[in-house]
Amino acid sequence: MSVVGILSLALAGAAAGAINSVVGSGTLVTFPVLLALGYAPVSANVSNTIGLAPGSLSGAWGYRRRLAGQRSCTVWLGASSVLGGATGAVLLLVLPASSFAEIVPGFVAVAVILTVLQPRLNARFQKHDVRTGRARRVLTVLTVYATAVYGGYFGAGQGILLIAILAVMLAQDLQRTNALKNVLTGVINGVAGLYFVIATHVEWGPASIIALGSITGAQLGARFGQRLKPGTLRAVIVAVGILAIIDLALS
Repeated sequence: MSVVGILSLALAGAAAGAINSVVGSGTLVTFPVLLALGYAPVSANVSNTIGLAPGSLSGAWGYRRRLAGQRSCTVWLGASSVLGGATGAVLLLVLPASSFAEIVPGFVAVAVILTVLQPRLNARFQKHDVRTGRARRVLTVLTVYATAVYGGYFGAGQGILLIAILAVMLAQDLQRTNALKNVLTGVINGVAGLYFVIATHVEWGPASIIALGSITGAQLGARFGQRLKPGTLRAVIVAVGILAIIDLALS
C-alpha cells in the first residue's frame, strides 16, 4: 500500500471514529476509501467492520460516565446485539453483495424521521405509559436485533438507526442514549468482526490502519460530542442522516 493510501485510510478512520462516536454513519467515510484503493466490496466491508469495532468501543469508553445506571439495559440489549450482529455477518458471506443496497436509504430515512419526531413521540409515550413493562422491552429488543442484523451485514447508518430507536423507546437524556448506542455498535461490529476473522480472509493492513484512526477519532468525538445540547445533537443526527441518504442513493 502506498503512503498516500495509508494516510487516506488513517484520516478516514479518524473521521469515521469521531462521527460514529457522536452520531453514526462513519462507514460512509471509510468504505468508499477502501473501494477507491482497489479492494473488492465484500473484502472492504469485512476490513471496515473489523477496523471500526475498536473505535466504537473507544467511543463507549469516552461516554462511560453517561452509562451509569444503564447496566441492566446494556445487558439485555447487548445480548440482542450479539445475536443480530452474528446473523448479519453470516448473511454478508451468504447473500449477494447487493441484497440490502436498495433498502438501506429507506432504513436511514426512517431513523431521521424518528429523530425529528422523538420529542413528540416521547411525550405521547409518557402520556399513555406504553414504554413500561414487558411489551416495551420485547419491542426494544426486537428492533435492536433487526438493526444489529443490518449492522453486521453492512452497517452504514446503523448508529443513526440505533440512537433513533433507543431515543424513542427509552425515557432518558439523548446523550445517555448515545452512550448506550456506542456500546451496542461496538458489540455488533466486534461480533461480526470476530466471525469474519474465523470465516473469511481479512485484509489486516487496511483494517489495522482504520482501527488506529478510529480509536483516536472516537476519543475526540466523545470529548466534543458530549458538549452538544440535546437540540443541537438532534440536528447533527438529522443532518448526517440526510447526507447519508444522499450518499447511499447516489452510490
